[in-house]
Amino acid sequence: MKKNKTKTSAVSLQYVQGGDRAPKVTAKGQGWVAEKIIAMAIEQNIPIKKDRDLIALLEKIDVGQEIPEALYKIVAELLAWVYHLNKEYSEKQQAL
Repeated sequence: MKKNKTKTSAVSLQYVQGGDRAPKVTAKGQGWVAEKIIAMAIEQNIPIKKDRDLIALLEKIDVGQEIPEALYKIVAELLAWVYHLNKEYSEKQQAL
C-alpha cells in the first residue's frame, strides 16, 4: 500500500512599504528547499501562514516578480495578519 504523502511547499514574500508597488516573491520551493525556507523563517522569527490554496497561487509567480493584481486582496489580508502578529509581539516585549 502506497501512502499519498503531500510534498511540503513554501513561498516567501517581501513587501517594503513605500518602496515596492506590490509584494514580491523572494523564494519558493518544494521538499527540502521548502523545509529550508521554513527553517530560515523560524530562525528569523518571521510569521508562517499555512495556506495550501495561497501557496498554489503564489508558486506560479517567478522569484523576484511582484504578485499580480488578482492576488492583492488575499495578500493584503496576509500582510494585515503579519502586522497584527508583529504588534502583539512588540507589546509583549515592552511589557517585559
